[in-house]
Amino acid sequence: MKKTFLVVAFALIGSAAMAQSGSGFGVKAGLSYNKNGDLISSVGQGGEDIVEGAEGKTGYHFGFWGKLDFPKIYLRPELVYSKTKSSYDVAGSSQDYDVSKLDLPVLLGYKLIGPLHIFAGPAFQYTLKNDLEDLEVEDVENDFTVGLNAGVGVNLGRLGLDVRYERGFSKNEAEIIDIPDGRVDTRPSQIIFAASLKL
Repeated sequence: MKKTFLVVAFALIGSAAMAQSGSGFGVKAGLSYNKNGDLISSVGQGGEDIVEGAEGKTGYHFGFWGKLDFPKIYLRPELVYSKTKSSYDVAGSSQDYDVSKLDLPVLLGYKLIGPLHIFAGPAFQYTLKNDLEDLEVEDVENDFTVGLNAGVGVNLGRLGLDVRYERGFSKNEAEIIDIPDGRVDTRPSQIIFAASLKL
C-alpha cells in the first residue's frame, strides 16, 4: 500500500511538472494549529466512557507540489510530510500525542482576481507513526485514510502563500495499552499556513 501511494504521488507531481505554460512545480513548508479527536477511556465497574477532547498545539509540514494551469482553474497535487501534535489531560497529567504522516492533497483551484485564488480537494493520508508521550499506543486502525483540504491563497511571482482547513473524514482510532479500553481518535482537524516556492 505504501509503495503504491508513493508511486501515484510522484506520477501526479511529475505530470504536473511537465505541463503547459503557467504550470510548474516547487517546494513548500509551513506551520499548522491542529487538534486530533477525542481520547476515550472506560473506568469503574459501570464501564462508563469518559470522553476528553484534545488541546490544540502547533505542528509543521514540508514537501513538494506540482501544478497544471488552465485559464481559470488549476489542478495541484502535493506530497507533504506532516507532524501534528495535540495534548490530552490523562489522570491529571498532560500527555502530548504526536502523529507523523504523508499527505497527498489533490486540489482543484479557481482563480478569482489577480493573484487571489481558492481551492479544495481530497487529501489522501498515510500514517507513519503515532506516539502518546509516556503511554504505550498501538498503531492506528487504518494506515491509509482520506480527508478534505479547502482554503484560499495568493501568488506573488514565484512565491505563494495560502491558508487552508484540513479535516479527516473518518474516525481512525489507536488503542492505548496503559488505559483500560483506552483509545484515541487520530483524525486531524487543523488550520494550515503554508509558503510555497516555484522552482
